[in-house]
Amino acid sequence: MAIIKIKNPAIDLDAAEIPNLDASKITSGTFANDKLTGSGAITINGSSVALGAATTIATGTDWQSVVTASTLNAVSGKGYPINTTSNTCTITMPANPSVGDTIVFVDYARNFGTNKIIINQNSKNFQGNTSPNPEYTTDGQSITCVYIDETKGWIPTVDDDVTYETPPPYSADFLVIAGGGAGGGSYRAGGGGAGGYRNSYSSEASGGGGSSESSLTLSGGTTYTITVGAGGTGNNSTVGGSGVASSISGSDITDITTVGGGGGASYNTDNATAGGSGGGASGGDGSSGNGGSGTSNQGYAGGNWVSPETDNGAGGGGASEVGKNSNGGASGTDGDGGDGLSSSITGSAVTRAGGGGAGNYGSANVSIGGAGGGGAGGSGNSYPGGDAGTANTGGGGGGSAGLPNPGGNGGSGVVILRFPTANYSGTTTGSPTVTTSGSDTILTFNASGSYTA
Repeated sequence: MAIIKIKNPAIDLDAAEIPNLDASKITSGTFANDKLTGSGAITINGSSVALGAATTIATGTDWQSVVTASTLNAVSGKGYPINTTSNTCTITMPANPSVGDTIVFVDYARNFGTNKIIINQNSKNFQGNTSPNPEYTTDGQSITCVYIDETKGWIPTVDDDVTYETPPPYSADFLVIAGGGAGGGSYRAGGGGAGGYRNSYSSEASGGGGSSESSLTLSGGTTYTITVGAGGTGNNSTVGGSGVASSISGSDITDITTVGGGGGASYNTDNATAGGSGGGASGGDGSSGNGGSGTSNQGYAGGNWVSPETDNGAGGGGASEVGKNSNGGASGTDGDGGDGLSSSITGSAVTRAGGGGAGNYGSANVSIGGAGGGGAGGSGNSYPGGDAGTANTGGGGGGSAGLPNPGGNGGSGVVILRFPTANYSGTTTGSPTVTTSGSDTILTFNASGSYTA
């Protein structure tokens, strides 16, 4: 049986027939208002449209006029020709995009290589990263971005060369030093131990005879927390306060932590405190105390009391050697703090983490602090207190010569990161000092903060 097809634009469809009409047969034309009435709605291109209402059906990208401004608030479904002849353009993406939203950017003047465009993600992910913001820097680029979901956020389905789109992991060297311990109080007090010392730069040693450590691998978009430990607090009658730990921590690394330096012993306390490097023992009057122990691969022990009776205590341990013993006044180095270690991670050699010198009761002899910020011990008939360890070296404080003066405070610690400048994100908190050496950038944290790779 033959099928006869009749094409007649005058054929009228009543409301009852429209719901059963094959949508693929509708390619163009207009429905009269009286054919789309009622209390319900119909769905067109995924959008619900009330019957009897007017709507605009999007059939492709809605192209906008040429953008020449330095900023643009992008809207989903739009296409933007961007002219960067005169300036860079920072584009802020929508704050609340929906899955499937699409935005297109094109280089109108083929000038992105001179003045780039920067994508401000507006707290949404871009290929799974919240930072840094992508930068497009190639002449003639076209970029089509689709919002996929909360996890990955915006994903470019069309783009060419891009900077910071998916930051690769990269290596970073570190130097982490904890706060130094304070010198002991009262008479003939021991020097404070240096803060623990860990280093990965250029095969340089870590403290306590430890080898150079492996560098860190930092992941783009990850924030790493930097903690800089304070030095211990000195007092006039008891063992000095221990220093506070320093560390680098992050979700994808094994934390790098150093132990605060141990406090030096007082005249009334036989034993000093253990730490990154240990505090030194007190001296005199038949004391038999020992220096505090150091931490493996971070620092050395403090010096011990050695018979006979002596006017000086023992020095605090340093990163590179044990603190000097009291030793009954037999040596000109009695009670000196142990030396620290030198590192060139900042581009020049600097010695840090020296132990504090001991107090000398009634003696003109001064027990010096170890090289690397250790404070000298008090010395003389006026019974002065010990000198403080140098700030941001992890140096131990010097021990007190006698009452009423306290032992010196320990020096605060420091955390230093070094990595290729090409990988530096520029995103930090805590105001680290930023320097360069060759092709590397160095961040020196003298106070706690963070770095986002």
